[in-house]
Amino acid sequence: MEQCYLPYIPRPDDHVLGIVVDSRSDNFWVDIKGPQIALLPNLVFEGGTRRNIPKFEVGTLLYVRVVKTNTGMNPDLSCTDASGKAAAFGPLRDGFMFETSTGLSRMLLSSPTCPVLEALGKKLSFEIATGLNGRVWVNAAAPRSVIIVANAIMNSKSLSGTQKRIMVEKLLAKISD
Repeated sequence: MEQCYLPYIPRPDDHVLGIVVDSRSDNFWVDIKGPQIALLPNLVFEGGTRRNIPKFEVGTLLYVRVVKTNTGMNPDLSCTDASGKAAAFGPLRDGFMFETSTGLSRMLLSSPTCPVLEALGKKLSFEIATGLNGRVWVNAAAPRSVIIVANAIMNSKSLSGTQKRIMVEKLLAKISD
């Protein structure tokens, strides 16, 4: 059965994972899987000044916040929270980024304790950044852990909470043998 994915429509205050596609004198152009490429002004970083402009190459993965959207215009992004602090925003180094449905990414973000992440966190140490645009980034000390976490998340799409816990337990049991 073919999966039907709804397109991502950015809204103010969404946290998303974007990929730098171009760099201009005042902006970075960032693909956030929306209808238009988004703009990230090079001064919207904590402590950003004309002398302190970050350098991002094309292909750099960023965790950003959508600041402003208008129909027919490029969304504006920021690498700070509403109070101007960097918080967790900025470039995501190393790790592995994959795309999934916006519904799964919302589930990963909205549930107080995601069963998959909770079960994985009991046995593995990893970092994760989830964007409302359906992009997920995972990083861990061991590449094996990154693969396990990414596969568990992708396999959990259509499972119930109990089924997710069972799937993760079976997956973790196989690696500890």
